[in-house]
Amino acid sequence: MKIRLGYDIAFETPREVAMVALLHVHPSRVPDLLEPDELETSDGVVKDEYVDSFGNRCTRLVAPPGELVLRASTLIEDSGLLDPVGTGAAEIPVAKLPTEVLQFLLASRYCEVDLLSPIAHDLFGGIEPGWPRVQAICGWVNWKVEFGYPYARPTKTAMDVFAERRGVCRDFQHLAITFCRAMNIPARYATGYLGDIGVPPSDTPMDFSAWFEVWLGDRWWTLDARHNHPRIGRVLMATGRDASDVALTTAFGSATLKKFYVVSDEVKATEEATA
Repeated sequence: MKIRLGYDIAFETPREVAMVALLHVHPSRVPDLLEPDELETSDGVVKDEYVDSFGNRCTRLVAPPGELVLRASTLIEDSGLLDPVGTGAAEIPVAKLPTEVLQFLLASRYCEVDLLSPIAHDLFGGIEPGWPRVQAICGWVNWKVEFGYPYARPTKTAMDVFAERRGVCRDFQHLAITFCRAMNIPARYATGYLGDIGVPPSDTPMDFSAWFEVWLGDRWWTLDARHNHPRIGRVLMATGRDASDVALTTAFGSATLKKFYVVSDEVKATEEATA
């Protein structure tokens, strides 16, 4: 299956501003790209690429005053399969975890593991360890938290989500991540494309999406507390401890969002034939 990916984003900047963007497809999916994945910007923008400590492909840029445009379009080959299900995947004792995943047990900006640990143990301590426990966490968050764009705010933490029981996709993931970490299950935040492939089309504009990954057995597994069922066509862009590590754009100065358009559509065989 082929998926057309892209975005068209614009900011208004009253003065020169430095920014960091995490808008590229994740390096792990680069072998699947059928077209270049390049960030196009307004004329006069100085940019440079680097890979951050989590292995994400990032772009530094300095925008002159005025309109800043960030856009890209690429094509990717996808298996067309649902997210893998880890039935039987086991929790690993902390002492035996790979060193590189230990950081995903700790509290972070939006995930207050210490505050939510007693609650997590009360709710999930009696659940069979491993995949059943992670599924129970995912299901509880999906059931208890109401989704709605008006509930979004940039300062909302997992504890806020637990108290308010409302949020957007990132809030669902932050609460699930925090519960997992509280149960000594490494969990990390993920962001990327998730189009309406294999599901009824949404009546809201396409957006980037958030999900999370847990370390069970000897690998990372994809889970999604917002949707709570495997999906088709998920394309990873970045992973980190929480949303603060993988913000789509971070401006070190004033930048007002003026346009935000995202594409994540399956390309049908008939469309390819007429292209």
